[in-house]
Amino acid sequence: MVFTHDTEEALQATVALVNAAEPPVTLTTVAELDAFFVRHGYTGRHDSTRAELDEVLALQAPLRELLTADRDAAARLVNKMLADAGAVPQLVRHPPLDWHIHAVPSDAPLATRILVETAMAMIDVIRDDELSRLAVCADSDCEGIVLDLSRNRSRRYCSTTCSNRNAQAAHRARRTQPRSHRSR
Repeated sequence: MVFTHDTEEALQATVALVNAAEPPVTLTTVAELDAFFVRHGYTGRHDSTRAELDEVLALQAPLRELLTADRDAAARLVNKMLADAGAVPQLVRHPPLDWHIHAVPSDAPLATRILVETAMAMIDVIRDDELSRLAVCADSDCEGIVLDLSRNRSRRYCSTTCSNRNAQAAHRARRTQPRSHRSR
């Protein structure tokens, strides 16, 4: 584990939210937001309305900016996000998690909680100087965000789809190149 469990979970959820804006666009219905809420372990208030979905989708651009910023810009963005939300970090415990940090009340709007949880997670990323674990997908036709939590920092693609597409293209390129004969 590179970061604490809550930091990794917040980063994974944020990357999923930002990447939902990339083709094929997902997270377009309230039902998809409901599934996102459950899949990423959110707790607290969830209105399950079109207005809430719109508020969450409005986070995609500012969160993308945060995830792709350099260290100094990321720190400024985190500070602004936390200040604007009136964040007050507190230790909380609820099943299935042990003590972890929430910085806004559980009845705050979902979009506010996502924004603040992302900002709190980015504090660890910035303090540990680990922004290199966030990158844009190496697929030239994709703008998805890659979160590399691997030990050897080898992840280059945002999804299995992009990875497979590039592996297939490399394989086709090798097959079409003339084979050179070694001289003996």
